[in-house]
Amino acid sequence: MSRPKFHVKRGDIVEVISGNHRGASGKILQVIPAKSQVIIEGVRLIKKHQRRTQDNPNGAIIQREGPLHISNVRVVTPDTATKAKKSAKKAN
Repeated sequence: MSRPKFHVKRGDIVEVISGNHRGASGKILQVIPAKSQVIIEGVRLIKKHQRRTQDNPNGAIIQREGPLHISNVRVVTPDTATKAKKSAKKAN
């Protein structure tokens, strides 16, 4: 069985192109190939309620990033901070 090939990888700077978080950008923290999803730093922050433990005797509400589908992101070139799509059009 072959591994799926995606247009992004961990560490890439991407921009969200569709959905509720359109226009947000950040670095990819994790790629989940089984679900075709990515987790982007600072995008789609969700709140997770934690139950009481010895470490947190009162419980806690933790904020962390949630996954986005990989088709909703586009790579941003880091050197010029322009969209890769625009620079490809200018080259033609």
